[in-house]
Amino acid sequence: MSILIDENTKVIFQGFTGDKGTFHAKEAIEYGTKIVGGVTPGKGGQTHLGLPVFNTVKEAVKATGATATQIFVPAPFAADAVMEAADAGLELAVVIAEGVPTQDMMKVKRYLLRYPPDYRMTVVGPNCAGVISVGKAMLGIMPPHIYTKGRIGIVARSGTLGYEAAAQMAKYGLGVSTSAGIGGDPINGSSFVDMLKRFEKDDETDAVMLIGEIGGPQEAEAAAFVKEHMTKPVVGFVAGLTAPAGRRMGHAGAIVSAFGDTAAEKTEIMRQAGMAVATSPAELGEVMASVMGQKV
Repeated sequence: MSILIDENTKVIFQGFTGDKGTFHAKEAIEYGTKIVGGVTPGKGGQTHLGLPVFNTVKEAVKATGATATQIFVPAPFAADAVMEAADAGLELAVVIAEGVPTQDMMKVKRYLLRYPPDYRMTVVGPNCAGVISVGKAMLGIMPPHIYTKGRIGIVARSGTLGYEAAAQMAKYGLGVSTSAGIGGDPINGSSFVDMLKRFEKDDETDAVMLIGEIGGPQEAEAAAFVKEHMTKPVVGFVAGLTAPAGRRMGHAGAIVSAFGDTAAEKTEIMRQAGMAVATSPAELGEVMASVMGQKV
């Protein structure tokens, strides 16, 4: 199985006919993703890339049976697009947009609580690279040729470091089952723990690479989950070892406060939880290969 999407997942694109939506829809279709249509208000009834266009997500879901959406709308409208997707009964929304206001994501998180847990839509992002189930389907902006099919899961706040991990592991003959970029914003749809729970249950994943950043509590929470609940090995890395306290980094959530969320502190928390930890981006593949019993 796959943790979020596979070759049978029916997908729509919100913002389907825009330039970004068009470009990435073409990429996804070429990869094998089962795109069944898209949504652009005011263009319902048209076709785009040979697929139907709808005015609303509910219309698209009713006509196509889609269960997932990739949202390519500008940041100021992303929250409304997510809530519309949830109301339409979709199971998964991947939100790529950078610059979604934090207050908007707080509104989205509260809005989703109206749904029972078993029927609550999973949101990945915003400000993320998306999700790729290697050899099956992709919903994101990652370069798919980097990924070799295998049995290592990747979950990362940084999309670029997720790509780097996949490329390095391929050199050691280690491929990827699913890679999920959860995004670097202070409030995101899915956390490290959310993804670790899925990887732990996935019979196609043998180990996990967890790539964090300075700022926020997510890495420490993930380390506690690994210690208490993960039976599969988890390799960790925290970007920003040289960042001074109080310095804002590229991601909105990557701000070091006075105590507890520097890269060094998070790295030590991971070690105490029994995780193998890479101390440099150049070591990601090497450390995973070592954990998997290969000589490096």
